[in-house]
Amino acid sequence: MHVIFGLGNPGRQYRKTRHNLGFLVVDQLSLKWDAVFSRGHALFEHCLVLRDSHRVMLVKPQTFMNRSGEAVRLILDAYRIHFEKLLVVIDDIALPLGRLRMRPDGSDGGHNGLASIIREAGSTAFARLRLGVGCDPDVDASDYVLSPFEKDEEPEVQTMIINASDAVSDWIQHGILYTMNHYNR
Repeated sequence: MHVIFGLGNPGRQYRKTRHNLGFLVVDQLSLKWDAVFSRGHALFEHCLVLRDSHRVMLVKPQTFMNRSGEAVRLILDAYRIHFEKLLVVIDDIALPLGRLRMRPDGSDGGHNGLASIIREAGSTAFARLRLGVGCDPDVDASDYVLSPFEKDEEPEVQTMIINASDAVSDWIQHGILYTMNHYNR
């Protein structure tokens, strides 16, 4: 089974913030695949789908970003998921708005959600799809990622969410190298 974790913060006040792009991508996938999220545990919401003979679980941790690893650890243990079947979708201030970057592994890059997952999983050997949100040097990074997108950014954000959902589909169907070659610019 493939497991896609879209990272974000629970709560209405965070719904449309830069830090919640992971949630927005798995929400897009659930719409595209006609799947409905349910509360699987106090720590996450999830849905299961069958896509082109692949079983897929979409997950939205219901912890705050810096504790995302707790939900990941529960799923990894409960379903005996191997790291090569795990994909984490996150925002990234180091990438320009709209840019996608798929990686097979790596450090947390200063992202608290990834740091939590690495700590709880005890490994960096899992794929991640980073979604560029840009940065504002005049605003503290934590304030910036918790802010909503500007009105003029919304069309580019919607395009990025659709492209990211396509990248996730390609990762499931064709693997990491194919996806990196097609989506990393």
